[in-house]
Amino acid sequence: MKKFYYFSKSKLQFVEIRNFYKKFIFLVGFFSILISFLILGTFTVFNEFLNPDSEIKSLKKDNKLLRSKLENLVKKYEELNDVVINLNQQSKDLRLKANLETENNDELFGIGGNVFTPITSLNRNEITSFVDEIDNYIDAISLKVKLTKNNYEEISSTLKQNELLYDALPAIRPCEGRIADDFGMRLHPILKFVRMHNGIDIITDVGTKVYAPGAGTITDISWKSGYGLTLEIDHGFGYKTIYAHLDKTSSKVGQKVKRGDLIAYSGNSGRLSSGPHLHYEVHHNGVALDPINFIYDDVSLFEVLNSKTK
Repeated sequence: MKKFYYFSKSKLQFVEIRNFYKKFIFLVGFFSILISFLILGTFTVFNEFLNPDSEIKSLKKDNKLLRSKLENLVKKYEELNDVVINLNQQSKDLRLKANLETENNDELFGIGGNVFTPITSLNRNEITSFVDEIDNYIDAISLKVKLTKNNYEEISSTLKQNELLYDALPAIRPCEGRIADDFGMRLHPILKFVRMHNGIDIITDVGTKVYAPGAGTITDISWKSGYGLTLEIDHGFGYKTIYAHLDKTSSKVGQKVKRGDLIAYSGNSGRLSSGPHLHYEVHHNGVALDPINFIYDDVSLFEVLNSKTK
């Protein structure tokens, strides 16, 4: 390896420079770093001198981007608000169909459309105020969404209950025949004095099929002195039906029945029966009601039985 020397005046001779390459590389690196810092500092000073508003321009650019995002966010929430308002209007019709009271919440839901004034400047106070408005607006929409969700859950639950009620409600004539004695006060044909007649009498032959007028559970099959062989169905929702003067039954206590299921056969049993017929009663919460009001003539027994065979 080539050696390097320098002349020492004190020794009056040439002295070898030890580790010359290492020292040389160190000096080159040191001065390179020093020069880089000088260049960077000079560039920074000149950039600030030539472009004194560069940082402000960058902030303005960021603010414009933020404003654009905020305005897009507001637009989406306004669209969501319109959807919630429309759902609230539709729920009013559904509440009527479900036999529920209509909620008076028009003041809360208000009207849709644009509710924000567009940002016209990049003033910090204006943007801060705008963000606060958005926050309050989101809280209001969140409340509307929660109320609408609860409203639809109530409607859904009520419709399901109504569906069960409609299936259980006594709604057809329990057997074929002619209605002779109406509900109310009458002169009893055997006892010969006026007394309350809690049902209707359907004149029909012995052995005529008797069908359940609605879904329910058979709760009693027994012999009652005045009614003869009697069957009772609990339909739920406070409703109960009674079938008296039967010849025989085709069901048992505890049996679940649906509208149109065969439950018994008409007869002439009981000491107060004046002839072959079915005595039919409807009660609600212990109060006897006129069964005629629960016989829908526009739906015949034949139609119900025919639909069960399909």
